[in-house]
Amino acid sequence: MNIGVPRYLIVGMAGLFSAYHLVLATYSLTQHIAFSDAPIFLAMGVYFVASVVSLVPFGPTRMPIWMASVNLAAVIALPILVTAQLDPTKHNGYGTWYVAAVGTLMTITSTRRRHTFAWIGVGFLVVQTVVWSGGFGALGGIGVIGSVVWVGVSHVVSNGVAKATRDGQRFARAEREATDWQAAQEAHVFERQFRLDQTSMMALEMLRSIQASEGDLTDEERLECLHLEGAIRDEIRGRKLLNDAVREQVMRARRRGATVTLLDEGGIDDLSDDELERVLNRLAEALGGTDADKVIARTVPEGSDVAITVVGLRTVGDGSASALGQESLEDDEVDLWLEIPRSVA
Repeated sequence: MNIGVPRYLIVGMAGLFSAYHLVLATYSLTQHIAFSDAPIFLAMGVYFVASVVSLVPFGPTRMPIWMASVNLAAVIALPILVTAQLDPTKHNGYGTWYVAAVGTLMTITSTRRRHTFAWIGVGFLVVQTVVWSGGFGALGGIGVIGSVVWVGVSHVVSNGVAKATRDGQRFARAEREATDWQAAQEAHVFERQFRLDQTSMMALEMLRSIQASEGDLTDEERLECLHLEGAIRDEIRGRKLLNDAVREQVMRARRRGATVTLLDEGGIDDLSDDELERVLNRLAEALGGTDADKVIARTVPEGSDVAITVVGLRTVGDGSASALGQESLEDDEVDLWLEIPRSVA
């Protein structure tokens, strides 16, 4: 429970308040109102142990069930031990110190969110007092009502603080989600603007040529438009698989009639700039060193020692199966198989 006050300070104040009841119990022994002091000492020991265990500033804020059960057993034992040595028909002075002690221990239990145990404890105190005193008059006279009120206030405050904590956590989570959403939107806007600027730069010259010729392009220019379309598609699907060297080799491969596919699925996002440049330069060398008809370069998911796999296929035979859209080992053979490692061994 985070209420903005150090836990050790709250524990210290509760410890002092709990110790005060032991002082009252000790003073009551000097009043000679008890039939025997031994049960009083035993009650003081039970209360002391239960208080120390409850106030140890370690572990979870919510009290464990075994600890709440120990406290409940203690508050049942306290009235029985003490009232057996007192005369209900006389004024017992500080001899009824156990009432405030029970209230304090149950307030601590309730504050640590074991409300059921706390209410059972003060409920037993009420019933025991009525039975011992022979009526309801003693409830106010020896402070039983005050102990019940303490537990009630503790219950309300504890629930309020718990609700405030949950609301704070929910608001913090909503703020994080809003921040993440805003960052994602800004990233989308940046990426979209970057792609538009890059596309405009790549296509500007060709667009001017198309405008100048009023769309009357030669076969070579139409083919160059297809290559340009592939380069723009690479910028979208290839992402980090591209640097100037890779772009140059991809364009050369396409101009000689090869089909090149670049797929970046995020597997190399964690590479440093130096490592990424080394990997891409190796990819450019591989593209420039093969005359395969089909080349596919794909990133490998994180966790693998390989950054990029490159496959080059050469069409053999008459290519009829490929033309019909059929898969055939007789039409394609592997010309290039390369795994580019993430780091240099």
